[in-house]
Amino acid sequence: MQQSAVPELAHTHTRPIHWVATATAVAGVVALSSVLQPGPATAAQASGPGAAPASVTAAAPATTGVDFPIECGPVKALVRKKTSGDLDGDGRPETVAAVHCDAPMGTPPDGVYVLTQAAGATSPRVVATLVDPGERRTVTALSVGDGTVLADYLGYSSADVPSCCPDVKESATWRWQDHAFVRSTPAATHSV
Repeated sequence: MQQSAVPELAHTHTRPIHWVATATAVAGVVALSSVLQPGPATAAQASGPGAAPASVTAAAPATTGVDFPIECGPVKALVRKKTSGDLDGDGRPETVAAVHCDAPMGTPPDGVYVLTQAAGATSPRVVATLVDPGERRTVTALSVGDGTVLADYLGYSSADVPSCCPDVKESATWRWQDHAFVRSTPAATHSV
């Protein structure tokens, strides 16, 4: 066997310290990438057919600190799901939130609310209730697309059905029309 004229290089053999250093570096990159995020999208929808897009870069209204119209007694209102988008075509996004009482037991019903925040306002406000908590609905999916709100939810076929066991699955959409949200419900309602 012939000996190499070049001594073995230290970096050609991995040792545990090399793996530890690599893992630490990767963890650092992941942690840094979770802190450094891009800003909110700045594209705005046009406010009507043939209209030029608005150059508004408003952020969607936050749900923190909002006084939702839901009676929770001694417990707090809890935002379960939220989504946002421009629902009225004004170039400013609205936030749609599914909210229920943070009850320690049972399945409290959800209310679905639309929030807006005017330019220069210090806090958002609730401008519409799409699903009232009195309807005994539990929202399973909530989305906004093309100016329409879509919600999937579980409900009850009658008042005799216990709150623990919703037996109907439904969907509904809402679209801003003539200064109000107009609801449409797809024809199919499914039993759970």
